[in-house]
Amino acid sequence: MGFISCQNVVKKFGDFTALDHINLEIPKGKIFGFLGPNGAGKTTLIRIINRITLPTEGRVLFNNKELRLSDIEHIGYLPEERGLYKKMKVGEQALYLARLKGLSRSEATRELMKWFQKFGIQPWWNKKVEELSKGMAQKIQFITTVLHKPDLLILDEPFSGFDPINVNIIRDEILRLKSQGCTIILSTHNMESVEELCDEIALVNKARLVICGNVDQIRKDYGHNRVEVHYRAEAAKLEDREGLYTVLSTEPSKDTLKSILEVRPEAASKDLLRNISEQVDIVSYQPLLPKMNEIFIKLVGESGGAVSQSSEDFNNLNNR
Repeated sequence: MGFISCQNVVKKFGDFTALDHINLEIPKGKIFGFLGPNGAGKTTLIRIINRITLPTEGRVLFNNKELRLSDIEHIGYLPEERGLYKKMKVGEQALYLARLKGLSRSEATRELMKWFQKFGIQPWWNKKVEELSKGMAQKIQFITTVLHKPDLLILDEPFSGFDPINVNIIRDEILRLKSQGCTIILSTHNMESVEELCDEIALVNKARLVICGNVDQIRKDYGHNRVEVHYRAEAAKLEDREGLYTVLSTEPSKDTLKSILEVRPEAASKDLLRNISEQVDIVSYQPLLPKMNEIFIKLVGESGGAVSQSSEDFNNLNNR
């Protein structure tokens, strides 16, 4: 059983079903990607896990026990739609949010100073929030989300508004928190972040769970059994001699040729490599796995396509 366990979770708003019998397990100490098109139900499920709203049916377990209101002390939540009080000073705002998480004033000040120093934003302590750039405000909100060292961290589009340098800073902090045992739910449309950071993912579309599992395994399962070979050939291009593969394409690549092969499912790797090495001098050989973006588009299409405009409008109303 996972650190977070959603069991037959249903959420209805009148006649509209936002979540339809969702079952998933989020393992402890991992980064779990939560994916889906707009209006699919991601935000609703996140709000249920965070006790902002309750399920119509089903239940959520937190560390093998029914999720209770007191468990929120152990959760850090960074919503996609964020906001700070513009007229407050930055330090005053950060202290206020830290105190809401149960930290004493002295403890909050000490921890905030560490984070402000790490992010190089100490000079902004006494400036007003309205003077901050969007990226700077995002840093403050990220800090106040993780300051109380939560066991579960929920990040909804955490890289939104950041330039590449700050994206790397936040990414490194997420990985550091994972290394310290924090369980992280990452809701994002950025498939590169999913491939780079997530151990497991769940894809939701039209209120239903489409797929859930290990990222590497999903990419293998949805691959086309293709490999890319770079090689040197004196005369002929690579060709199949034993019925092990089909050459889909061949083109020059710097000082070599590059061929994409579609391998027969029953072909053994040793036979394939022997076949190729007898013809050409292999420089590199690697399986070609599909990108998560390709898989996302494929699965959303197979599960009924993008959500309807009316569903998106409903979700936007619910997010206000």
